[in-house]
Amino acid sequence: MTRKTVELPLRYRTPDAWAVSALADPLALLNDHAHLEKKAAANALELLNQWPDPTPPEYWVECMTAIARDEVEHLAIVTRLLARRGGRLTKQHRNAYASALRERVRKGQGPREVLDRLIVSALIEARSCERFELLSRHVDDRELSKLYAGLWASEHGHFRVFLDLAMKLPEVAGRGARLAVESCWSDWLDFEAKLIAAQPPGPRMHSGV
Repeated sequence: MTRKTVELPLRYRTPDAWAVSALADPLALLNDHAHLEKKAAANALELLNQWPDPTPPEYWVECMTAIARDEVEHLAIVTRLLARRGGRLTKQHRNAYASALRERVRKGQGPREVLDRLIVSALIEARSCERFELLSRHVDDRELSKLYAGLWASEHGHFRVFLDLAMKLPEVAGRGARLAVESCWSDWLDFEAKLIAAQPPGPRMHSGV
């Protein structure tokens, strides 16, 4: 399967100009990227304990631990590359895009909160995947091109894992599960498209143009 054959469901297509701008400071971009991998691993481990019932099913545990393992491996790859090129992982990091998505989560509403968290995770994975593909095509550095192409190949299915898990939540699963989740997903896709388009430019994975 080639990258061109995989269609992401995003409703805002990042223009090529974004990659050119983001790559103007490759060390800053790598630092931002490393923090995103760290947060993705932490998110999967947090979700591990968010199953609405006291004992999560085996498939939930396996999916979350597998995603966390992938993200930690990617974190190690990116931080090694960052250090080898003379950069350093910063202690502090802000991601206005991800923060705005998480602010929309229906906190304290049981399965609805978990559903929203799964959808937010799917959105971040899908957007990151789209941008890995863009970076792999526009970076002149062969090592970085290989990095981003490899990450695309590894992570392009993660967003679908989160959506599939959303349909298995206790208060979602059932006859109308797919329609309920798809309706919610559609609303979030519209929100995300406006959000990412409004982000300021810079050497960040989720910046604007």
